[in-house]
Amino acid sequence: MRDEAREAITLPTRRSKSYFGLSIARLMRKKVAVVCMTVIVIMYGSGIFSPLIAPYGYNDQDLSQVKQRPSLSHPFGTDRLGRDVLTRIIYGLRTTVIVTVTAMLGGSLVLGITLGLMAGYFGKMIDAVIMRTGEVTSAFPDILLVLIIVATVKPRIVEWARGLEDTIGFDMVQLGIVDYAVISVALAIFSWFGMARLVRGQVLQAREFQYVEAARAMGGSTPRILFAHVLPNVIGPVIVVLSAGLATFAGSEIFLSWLGIGIQPPTPSLGVMIFQNGSISVLRSDPHLLLFPVGTLAVLLFTFNLLGDAVNDAFNPRTR
Repeated sequence: MRDEAREAITLPTRRSKSYFGLSIARLMRKKVAVVCMTVIVIMYGSGIFSPLIAPYGYNDQDLSQVKQRPSLSHPFGTDRLGRDVLTRIIYGLRTTVIVTVTAMLGGSLVLGITLGLMAGYFGKMIDAVIMRTGEVTSAFPDILLVLIIVATVKPRIVEWARGLEDTIGFDMVQLGIVDYAVISVALAIFSWFGMARLVRGQVLQAREFQYVEAARAMGGSTPRILFAHVLPNVIGPVIVVLSAGLATFAGSEIFLSWLGIGIQPPTPSLGVMIFQNGSISVLRSDPHLLLFPVGTLAVLLFTFNLLGDAVNDAFNPRTR
């Protein structure tokens, strides 16, 4: 008996998996989630590495092959200027990646999580100011406010950028940098409140837990308590909201470009391609000009929605 007790003592104890680790393991067991993540990685990866993957330049023209149907040299055909449609779709995905990631990082992650942590942890006046400000911005449709900002602020920024181009010798407007920056900032400004409200609700519960009180008693600084102790324990719902919000950011960028106030030609965008070819006459004569961009957009948004449902099932404790 003593030997057995000694062996039991000397055996290494297994560390139980955290809630986050269990949720990730459960997510990876879902075939739908794995397929969706694979599709998103392929599409976003092709956009990130578009200069290496795309067979042509996004603005290369061949006037001898205008509106050519899909072929071996041009799998998705060519547009009315002789540009390869597949190349422009790949670069359009790069536009979606840039706008989606920057808007998500600036709005939901940086502003939303930080302000939510502050509102939930400190409470009182800070909570009231942050929540009332968010309620004012959310009282109006987000897309309407984004439209107003993009339509009013963008022309002035373009004028300032053109003056700066003469000084630094770098064509920011032609490369679409101004369009990326304006749309990303506009989306980030009005996308933080939902995340902040979610994080605030989670922090209101977490701040009363014993590990937070122990961290305070040991003299931990407020930033350390928030980001090292509180945030890791509320990260599950945050991931669920982020996975579902990616489709919203991607759709907003494409919608703004479709309205003509988002990404401007010649910078490729799925919304611009749909806007330029969105007519019955084009669908009858040259359907590849519309079907391939719309199909790419449909696959992207549908995949994001399926992934959001799978992440919700994996991270929701009630479904266990």
